[in-house]
Amino acid sequence: MIDAYEDPGTPDHRGGARYLWWLVTRQPWRCAAGAMFGSVWMVLLAATPYLMSRAIDDGLEPGDMGALTAWSGALFAVGAFNAWLGIMRHRTMTRVRMDANFRTVKVVVGQAVRLGAWLPRQTGAGEVVTIGVADVQTISQSLTVVGPGVGAVVAYLAVAVLLVSVSPLIALVVLLGIPVIVLLVGPLLGRLQGSETEYRERQGVLTARIGDLAGGLRVLAGLGGKTLVADAFRRDSRRLREQGYRVGAVTSWVQALGIGLPTLFLAVVTWLAARLAAQGDITVGQLVSVYGYVAVLVGPVSFWVECGYQISRGLVCARRVVRFLRLEPMPDTGSLDAPAEPSTLYDPESGVRVPPGRLTALVAEHSADATTVLDRLARYTPSNATWGGKRLDEIALAQIRRRILLADHEADLFAGTLQDMIRPVGGAGNGATSHNAPADATPHNTALQTALHTAAAEDIVQALPDGLNTPMAAQARNLSGGQRQRVRLARALLADPEILLTVEPTSALDAHTEATVADRLGKARQGRTTVVTTTSPLVLDRTDTVHYLVDGKVAASGSHHELLDTIPGYRALVARDTEEAVR
Repeated sequence: MIDAYEDPGTPDHRGGARYLWWLVTRQPWRCAAGAMFGSVWMVLLAATPYLMSRAIDDGLEPGDMGALTAWSGALFAVGAFNAWLGIMRHRTMTRVRMDANFRTVKVVVGQAVRLGAWLPRQTGAGEVVTIGVADVQTISQSLTVVGPGVGAVVAYLAVAVLLVSVSPLIALVVLLGIPVIVLLVGPLLGRLQGSETEYRERQGVLTARIGDLAGGLRVLAGLGGKTLVADAFRRDSRRLREQGYRVGAVTSWVQALGIGLPTLFLAVVTWLAARLAAQGDITVGQLVSVYGYVAVLVGPVSFWVECGYQISRGLVCARRVVRFLRLEPMPDTGSLDAPAEPSTLYDPESGVRVPPGRLTALVAEHSADATTVLDRLARYTPSNATWGGKRLDEIALAQIRRRILLADHEADLFAGTLQDMIRPVGGAGNGATSHNAPADATPHNTALQTALHTAAAEDIVQALPDGLNTPMAAQARNLSGGQRQRVRLARALLADPEILLTVEPTSALDAHTEATVADRLGKARQGRTTVVTTTSPLVLDRTDTVHYLVDGKVAASGSHHELLDTIPGYRALVARDTEEAVR
């Protein structure tokens, strides 16, 4: 079975069916073993009625106790062996399903990592969660067809051969009747795929809404928006429930027909065999064997219906996985080297020019305009932006990522200790150190303390019971919004990139803490390029250059005080009161 470190292979994402087949080909010997165990197990189930008929005809009816004992012993041996086969079949198919489950999880996680920052721009978090939680289970369950499914086909053919030796008429009825049952269920499986597809789509939407609600509950409460979001959640939940009822209705018919039709068919064949026995065309033992054969066939037919049901659902989920695997990150066609020396970043679309070694601020009427500019300067969206006169899309992406860091004020914080949250294992910094080492024991921890000081985050560490070693929840939900923002800023500062682009780094801080961060940020980044998006006069007053954006274009540039004195729109946007405007 695939382990945590094994390469899952390259998935076939040409279609849902091809993806399922790829999962089978990743474990061919195990699937073959499952098919063998399933086939022999079902065939021996069919052998039981044959042995019973011989025990009746050769031993019980003529009174031959030796023959009766021999056939009874054979029946016991076959039953015991078949019980062992059943255990092996179940164990093997469990491994098949688990391998498919874990392999799908690994390729989905690998694709999410490959997309990186490009992922949120192409699909929602709810879609990824739904795939990882629900779809992988359904996909793995659909691989049941390679074990009991193959065994059902082999058992069906074996029983047909045995029935020919008893009565060609009964064999003909069985051979024609079973396919008719499968065909009757077929249209329902097609309808199930459509209903299941819509259900999965709605489930992804609702999952995304749950994540948004959980992540922003405190903000929503402060803004009085809980009722609005709760109403939207109830509406989407009601739609999902109604779609689930539709899926359940189709599923109930599939499962009812899968059990009811074979049982009805069993009654018809038993009646026909009884008529032939009454007419003397078959013996009593053969009558018992026919009943047993048809009773055994109920299992394979039910397996066929069940496999059809599982495959239909598996195809729906596999298509969703394939659609996710087809997503591509921004193409890395760059082959040029990045500028050897600190150089100017320039975005022609907005007119923003970022000189090297200076602290630059972007002020926009709509904050999304400033964020869009940073996305272009960090090469997270296609643009004509340049770095040292070279187009960013012509520079090797790996070099850009090593030297330019875009720090979002809502960037993810991963669960772990506070130290791991600020310095991910194997991430930025001067090297890994023991969590039990004193804070000033290594150059790395000195850099960590400097980053915490610049972000005014020392009080966070001091307030926690175990300091930097305190376990933190995902997204640091056990911290306040301002504390989380300072932790994110400390993480970005610890990375110490040549060019740091930050989105609203102090928006959740009180005025005193914001002024402290603004003072320390300029000193800590002295001689290195830093860009902030903000409308805070406390931060703007400490920058070298401010670009004022209107409709995404630079309307004016200069120092904070120059723009206050000359640009009314800028003054109205950033001045928090008259006295600040005058200053």
